[in-house]
Amino acid sequence: MKLAIDGMGGDNAPKAIVEGVLLALEDFPNLEVQLYGKQQEMQPFLKEHARLEVIHCEEVVEAEDDPARAVRRKKDSSMTKILEAVTDLRADACLSAGNTGALMAGGLFKVGRIEGIARPALATTLPTIDGQGFLMLDLGANADAKPENIVQYAIMGYIYAKKVRGIDNPRVGLLNIGTEDKKGNDLTKQAFTLLKEADINFIGNVESRDLLDNVADVVVTDGFTGNMVLKTIEGTAGAMMSMLKEAFMASAKTKIGAVLMKTELKKLKGKLDYSEHGGAALFGLKAPVIKAHGSSNARAIYSAIRQASIMAEHNVTKDIAETIAQSQEQ
Repeated sequence: MKLAIDGMGGDNAPKAIVEGVLLALEDFPNLEVQLYGKQQEMQPFLKEHARLEVIHCEEVVEAEDDPARAVRRKKDSSMTKILEAVTDLRADACLSAGNTGALMAGGLFKVGRIEGIARPALATTLPTIDGQGFLMLDLGANADAKPENIVQYAIMGYIYAKKVRGIDNPRVGLLNIGTEDKKGNDLTKQAFTLLKEADINFIGNVESRDLLDNVADVVVTDGFTGNMVLKTIEGTAGAMMSMLKEAFMASAKTKIGAVLMKTELKKLKGKLDYSEHGGAALFGLKAPVIKAHGSSNARAIYSAIRQASIMAEHNVTKDIAETIAQSQEQ
């Protein structure tokens, strides 16, 4: 399994990227990594490894760069090179924690869409109270969507949940303002009708307040709504941990309680940490392209590498292409 990884993307690059790569190489014996980036900046964190190839790049796509312009002009950037690696079949999947817009633009321009996919979607696994998590898409690849786009999101999410997450018959829900069949705006009403006819386990509308209760294995919506839900969950999780910390540090008595509950608090933090589930995948492209969170630490990079490897190993892209082709024939 060959992965092309951007060593320069993200807030904690290159240290967190390199450390995450080395962790993954130790745990996954069938993994080979092509690490792209500025050799002199990555060198302090690198260790020689038989399955690690370091490829020097002169340029870096920065967080503030214009996405489309960066992909066109920075031809020797680490992000551009990982996309070229999967396009040229030198790697099975690629991963970056860098500029999200640039990675999406580069994925479209260089890797290309699967035939029949109108719009790719950004998807990630978010935490639930029971620890199982659920896949949500689109999280911002496209602000607007048509009903048929949402059906394609559902099909892609269903395949991913089945292949990568190992769920036998994933439950697919449509995010809406109520669970009744006739609820919602024109988009959700039309999407609901089409989803009922799709060859997936569609369970109907789901509300945002129930998402963390594991109401569905896959939740689909337009990118504008999905991105707001994602950031709300991120912000709420962060605020909860801050409030708990403040409460436990309030007095000597509560500090003793914090010490006694240390293990349980770590478990709670782990449940709320979506980075343990991996990165966000760009569904609908001809090869697996994974976007890790910009603030990823080494553990989050490790999780994203695991996700990319499983996607490639189980031929998720091929299954999506075949399913979309069959649905169009019907």
